[in-house]
Amino acid sequence: MNNVFKKIESLKIIPVLSIKDLNKVDPLKNSLLEGGLPCIEITFRTKNAIGAIKKMAETGDILVGAGTVLTKGDAKAAVDAGAKFIVSPGLDPEIVEFCIDKGIAIAPGVCTPTDITIALNFGLKVLKFFPAEASGGIATIEAMGAPFSNLKFIPTGGIKPSNILDYLNSPKVIACGGSWLVKSELIEKNEFKTITKLISEAVALTEKSEGGIYGNTKNQIC
Repeated sequence: MNNVFKKIESLKIIPVLSIKDLNKVDPLKNSLLEGGLPCIEITFRTKNAIGAIKKMAETGDILVGAGTVLTKGDAKAAVDAGAKFIVSPGLDPEIVEFCIDKGIAIAPGVCTPTDITIALNFGLKVLKFFPAEASGGIATIEAMGAPFSNLKFIPTGGIKPSNILDYLNSPKVIACGGSWLVKSELIEKNEFKTITKLISEAVALTEKSEGGIYGNTKNQIC
């Protein structure tokens, strides 16, 4: 498994968010570090996505990825800005090939056995399962993933504190993407203490899971 994905597996949650205001990046970074979750997926849903990735990644103490990556151009821009992993809602061969050529961790979105088969032909071992809850949740992951013994998933979509352990307790899941930790309205209202609290609570919750085989590596950035 790619070292970036090993790091993500040790953390168990990837906070997922969009950033409109670059002035929010530093306090958000502090919330992640204080809450004990030095990882973020910044989505390509605002015009400041690249600037936010660059600013978040510049000190090297946060594992930064880019999400909602829809084109090879977006993937290149994200990597140039400092993103260490790429997440896409679907499986785009151009994006996958670019990331493989550059040695960048890539988790394309899948929700069918056909998607998985295509991903396996690229040699991928970790895939995003999206939209998780709308596609049947952990039951679908375990049923669909059964024929693919070496494959792992990062489910995203509908994950929340009440169901996250259902996912993390599965050996098919390395981590979950979670948008409830860093909601846009909290960022816009500068509610960073609330974000820190939500992150701390999530970290404490994941410690109850059966996953995570790489030990306590939360303070190590790959």
